[in-house]
Amino acid sequence: MLPEQEIRNRLSSLQLAVGHAAQALSAERHLPGELRDYIQKLDHHSDRIAEILALHDTRRIAKLIADMELLGARARRVCSSGLPLSGQMKSAVNHMHNELIDFKQRMH
Repeated sequence: MLPEQEIRNRLSSLQLAVGHAAQALSAERHLPGELRDYIQKLDHHSDRIAEILALHDTRRIAKLIADMELLGARARRVCSSGLPLSGQMKSAVNHMHNELIDFKQRMH
């Protein structure tokens, strides 16, 4: 298991990555509804990070990260489906998903 300070640092990095994806989302005009939904759900989960971290429950943190990684994988799949999305959108989603994968792997 990761030390608490590393968990805090990774969660902070993750929140930034999700925030960048949410910003890219707001700049896009013609996004598929499912991509918009995935990113909004990720943003909502990201908002819950602080409250779960305060509980010091690593099992709940691991579950949240696993749930977020699944949503991130779905968002990444939509981005790589050939739809006309901006480079900023694709980059933000890829970065966010990479952060989630790395965090999830290190949690185990």
